[in-house]
Amino acid sequence: MKYSFVIPVFNRPDEVDELLESLCTQTMSDFEVLIVEDGSTVPCREVVEKYNSRLDVKYFVKPNSGPGQTRNYGVERASGEYVLILDSDVVLPSTYLAEVEKELVSSPCDAFGGPDRAHSSFTPMQKAINYAMTSFFTTGGIRGGKRKMDKFYPRSFNLGVRTEVYRALGGFSEMRFGEDIDFSTRIFAGNYICRLFPEAWVWHKRRTDLRKFFKQVHNSGIARINLTKRHPGTLKLVHLLPAVFTVGCAMLLLCVPLCVWSLLPLLLFSLIIFVDAGCAERSLGVGLRAVAASFVQLLGYGTGFLRAWWKRCVLGKGEFDAFRKNFYK
Repeated sequence: MKYSFVIPVFNRPDEVDELLESLCTQTMSDFEVLIVEDGSTVPCREVVEKYNSRLDVKYFVKPNSGPGQTRNYGVERASGEYVLILDSDVVLPSTYLAEVEKELVSSPCDAFGGPDRAHSSFTPMQKAINYAMTSFFTTGGIRGGKRKMDKFYPRSFNLGVRTEVYRALGGFSEMRFGEDIDFSTRIFAGNYICRLFPEAWVWHKRRTDLRKFFKQVHNSGIARINLTKRHPGTLKLVHLLPAVFTVGCAMLLLCVPLCVWSLLPLLLFSLIIFVDAGCAERSLGVGLRAVAASFVQLLGYGTGFLRAWWKRCVLGKGEFDAFRKNFYK
């Protein structure tokens, strides 16, 4: 068998149903599916059993230890030459696996990843958050876009690895946030060949409200400092931009009582986001929401980055002591 899909799950039976249905539509059939329940209180066993006659699907249950360790559990039991790591909140187009196969045949590699898109059925807020997470103006295109400010690091929602390479690297670490970047960094450090497969994309459901989205990106900002400490020399200019944006916003707002024109840069940025997102989604509503989502994305990441920089780099706290909730022990 060539491919093993490994999918960690925590209280997401409805999402698993959608994902498994999309796997049934694949134009290639040389794959198995491993669903690993990570200590869920709302299990998906009954959902998985519906697909026993349509897919080569295996279901496992384990105590909660986080997505990284749950992926490792699944890979230990995989039989494919390649493992394809997906999050439970993605849906695949029917050509996904065929595109992976085409890329590997034309130019073999050890690891790869693909971008994500917003489905037409997503809510306006989900589309806006998807824009904020993938736009060149907010992330530098490092999540799989065509315009980039840094090389592409595969993410855990859409990641493929040669199984022997995955096991040689020891799989994912105990990090709770940023564990996929830690894993991708070790792929490059091991001199393995890693590529972006631009047509092997997935529909990826995003957070449904800005509060949850802020928490997610804030933890990502914290993770970036932890990653920099683990892998010296990996901090790039693009990683600093949200923190610079955050400090810049604070300074501009402090200047408002002295000069109202200090808001002009923020208004210009908002206009760029509104027009770009509105045109991309052909929706003024998504454009307006994208402005809010982009500010949340940059300020959330920036404040997390600055908070972690203060604790780790200035106060000298250890990785686990500074942010205990960011690790599974």
